[in-house]
Amino acid sequence: MAGAPVGGAEAFFTRLVPALARAGQQQLAVIRTHAPREHLLRDAGVETVALPFRGRPDFISPWLFKRAARRYRPDIVLTWMNRATRAAPAGPWTFAARLGGYYDLKHYRRCDHLIGNTEDIRRYLIDKGWPKDRVWYLPNFVDAQAMPPVNKADLDTPDEAPLLLCLGRLHRNKGFDVALAALAQLPGAYLWIAGIGPEEARLKALAGELGVAGRVRFLGWRADVPALFASADIFLCSSRHEPLGNMVIEAWAHGVPVVAAASQGPRQLIVDGRTGLLAANEDADALARAAGRVIADPALGVDLASQGREVFQSRYDEATVVAAYQDFFERVRPGSPEAPARAASDMGGAG
Repeated sequence: MAGAPVGGAEAFFTRLVPALARAGQQQLAVIRTHAPREHLLRDAGVETVALPFRGRPDFISPWLFKRAARRYRPDIVLTWMNRATRAAPAGPWTFAARLGGYYDLKHYRRCDHLIGNTEDIRRYLIDKGWPKDRVWYLPNFVDAQAMPPVNKADLDTPDEAPLLLCLGRLHRNKGFDVALAALAQLPGAYLWIAGIGPEEARLKALAGELGVAGRVRFLGWRADVPALFASADIFLCSSRHEPLGNMVIEAWAHGVPVVAAASQGPRQLIVDGRTGLLAANEDADALARAAGRVIADPALGVDLASQGREVFQSRYDEATVVAAYQDFFERVRPGSPEAPARAASDMGGAG
């Protein structure tokens, strides 16, 4: 995994790999150099190799990746996203890649199998010409460990005020400008936005223009997301573009009702009126009306949260997803009926 210091795919990687280790799966993790991630994986008992994974041209990372694979001799090489997939070495192993978005598939031509973390991404891969028997849907799981709530007074937020929570990178795709415009129609409500990114200055200026700056708290990147959920009354997912929506699942796990714009991931996850409320994408008025329904009817919020929690427990908890990955590994490893036929190779005599 050659991703960024922070991000949704990176966060799931650091959940999945230790979870597989706890389930007894032998692994070698090859990652982009990132000291906290290295420590986390090694503390979980996972052998870890850190490589530069620089932008193009990068000759050293593929060479070191190949050397690590020759030494470890895996049954399966599983790469995450474009950069790691381009750098992956050829060998007698099954080569699979996991995609968390609608990526350009030119980077994945050498793969034997592709994994989409939503059913819609799986359909996209098939529509792009990949054989159905080589495309898999394996969902994410989220951290359901509870934490005590954040003290609202510490963030200058009245205890009695309805509290909306947004999470994610401060990027246009996340639609936080739409969330701010919705907040302007919800007098008395407060909004916490946790994340960092290039839109921060623009969003703060917009909050001032909309007259809601006094009711918005920009929290930066937070490691205590469960504590934020424990404080929130509504999770607000305003994303214009959201292939999965990990945070929707995380809100379900922590028993928080979800109000979401109907972008790709949330509209696949949420049954409108049962496990959350959906609003038209990029429509601040609709988002405000949906959030206002939950604020005005606490019983509705309790019901949405309860049904969302049931979906999390049945589909997106750690045990269920880890078992699905292990089943996938068994089905595609060399020698299994669904694995590609490969000629024997000594990989240059390395041991």
